[in-house]
Amino acid sequence: MNLIRVLDAVDPRICAFRDVKERDLTGRQGLFVAEGEVVLRVLVSAASRCEPVAVLIAEKRLEALRDILECLPEDVPVYTAPQDVLDGIAGFHLHRGILALGRKPGAPALEDFLEGMPDRAVLVGACGIGNHDNMGGLFRNAAAFGAAGLLLDTTCCDPFYRKAIRVSVGAALRTPFVEGVTAAAMVEALQARDFEVLALTPSAAETLAQLKPAPRTAILLGSEGPGLPAEVIARCRPLAIRMSGGFDSLNVATTSAVALHHLTTAAETPWGA
Repeated sequence: MNLIRVLDAVDPRICAFRDVKERDLTGRQGLFVAEGEVVLRVLVSAASRCEPVAVLIAEKRLEALRDILECLPEDVPVYTAPQDVLDGIAGFHLHRGILALGRKPGAPALEDFLEGMPDRAVLVGACGIGNHDNMGGLFRNAAAFGAAGLLLDTTCCDPFYRKAIRVSVGAALRTPFVEGVTAAAMVEALQARDFEVLALTPSAAETLAQLKPAPRTAILLGSEGPGLPAEVIARCRPLAIRMSGGFDSLNVATTSAVALHHLTTAAETPWGA
């Protein structure tokens, strides 16, 4: 383990960790900061699509985390600091006592991403998801129900934002996705590869409960409030989740969980089995 003790919050060796919240807003040029033990375990695991670059932890957490830290490559520095110094580096009280710097994986083109899909697969398409809690929830649910990956349109927020990673419990680091495509291009590419594209909208006459999933299925989810654009819904198979009590919509992450559960359990053999 490449252990380095830090006693000064302005030590130049840990500049990438400094003022975490402010730098969340400006980006880190291909890198990201992850927080907490659960996420660190995912980053270090064989399932991760990301590369660990450095770790910064509170001295009091060192022994409890030794099993994870000893799995790191020898060239990855592990900085330790007293809690007050750690808080000074991060710019807020870091009660979890763990930050990790990672490198994002390469971004595949939409065509290459879809070309590698198996004959039976379910995908999640996200349009206009700007809330990082919801983005993290989408990744967590996609991983939990065995989705093959996610498609994020040009108006979605960054799934490698620190809070999105934390809410996803590390699923954002291991789940394949493609980003930066328009919703129209997403639908066209999916349909060209024999995916049935479902648009979740409360105005649909057909319900999710009535659906028998196709071997290749993609669900499109829009932002809370506006939902999916009408022109996108028109190109898909609209479906609704029926509710009582006068409600016509759910939180988008909750919607994804309900839909993915139906899609991956309605078939004889669940995805991810």
